[in-house]
Amino acid sequence: MEDAIRVEHLSKMYKLYDKPSDRLKESLGLSKKKRYREHYALRDVSFDIRKGETVGIIGTNGAGKSTILKIITGVLSPTEGEVSVDGRISALLELGAGFNMEYTGIENIYLNGTMIGFSEKEIDARLDDILAFADIGEFVNQPVKSYSSGMFVRLAFAVAINIDPEILIVDEALSVGDVFFQAKCYRKFEEFKQEGKTILFVSHDLGSISKYCDRVILLDHGKAVGTGSPKEMVDLYKRLLVNQAPDAEEKKLPKSAEKRKKTGWTTPFEMNPGALEYGDKRAEMLGFLVEDANGLQTNTIEKGAEFTLKVRVQFHTKIEDPIFAFTVKDMRGTEITGTNTMFERITTPTGEDGDIYVVSYTQRADLQGGEYLVSFGLTGYSGGDFVVYHRLYDACSLVVVSSKNTVGFYDMNSEIAIQKEE
Repeated sequence: MEDAIRVEHLSKMYKLYDKPSDRLKESLGLSKKKRYREHYALRDVSFDIRKGETVGIIGTNGAGKSTILKIITGVLSPTEGEVSVDGRISALLELGAGFNMEYTGIENIYLNGTMIGFSEKEIDARLDDILAFADIGEFVNQPVKSYSSGMFVRLAFAVAINIDPEILIVDEALSVGDVFFQAKCYRKFEEFKQEGKTILFVSHDLGSISKYCDRVILLDHGKAVGTGSPKEMVDLYKRLLVNQAPDAEEKKLPKSAEKRKKTGWTTPFEMNPGALEYGDKRAEMLGFLVEDANGLQTNTIEKGAEFTLKVRVQFHTKIEDPIFAFTVKDMRGTEITGTNTMFERITTPTGEDGDIYVVSYTQRADLQGGEYLVSFGLTGYSGGDFVVYHRLYDACSLVVVSSKNTVGFYDMNSEIAIQKEE
């Protein structure tokens, strides 16, 4: 199969100056001294994308994902390496890129179409499809500076996807539209795949990456660290997020870390800077982490898979019948689920001064795909009064990766049967 895009030994280096005068001196040739630091957004990246493939690029912030798309589309020039493209590209890299804020939606449709290489007659023939896809009503006749971000992306995506490109490149644009618009976009992706067109897109939505991509490229700090099936690369990405890449695992752990590993407790997660913490601290939570079904520390869990929340607790005085709890909230603050040892009718040990326990909550991730916040609690009763020893609200995030979402907060895993009645 022929290549639609070929990237060979691509590097992009930026010069970082400590002060503007250093940049000026160098540009005027007034200094022989090197006055900048080199920062590589990309370093020696190579890959091929075959015609008809849907390929995703994933990686942490600063991995070089958007940079590589801008080089492929000609927005940026590489420092080293080459890119070859076989086919007409339509790209949606940044919200409203190429739009004139003073122009109306209609005027911007013609402006963008002309920039891509279409004649006015060709744009006329596609105008109805673009307007129907954008579905922003009379706003199409208003200046785009008056648009909401959602309307903006609807129009930009409608133009990009309806000009019959051979290669579609998208960078995170779908995160702005509502769920119905996203569903419409992904149906269009399916049509493109069936028509044998090439799609390259960057997304933090690992569910969409898993569902729609034939192959995934994983970038980390400007380097391509892997390419393969969506599952393989998502699993590797999860390890990178918690600094457990394969090469990092081989490094010798300090003795304290080795001891924790033997007891099943490795490096705890960092607490969310926006977490709310309070309590009298007669007992306190020293740390927490999330493990997937394979024992890997990660806050990214596949929908339907088993995972465990672990909390390390230390007692500073004798406490009888402590209650251990966790809750899961959506990003709007709505409590979705949670439990505690009292609800589960679990007899908890009496904590003595200096005792340390690890509390594990194991369950299936039947939540819909998305991002959630996890809170932990340590409470009890003293002299008949309810006491909060330690609470950590919104302590960490939990990302559920799903290739199938249903309605509401969780999936009932319904089995559907359709039978023709004779």
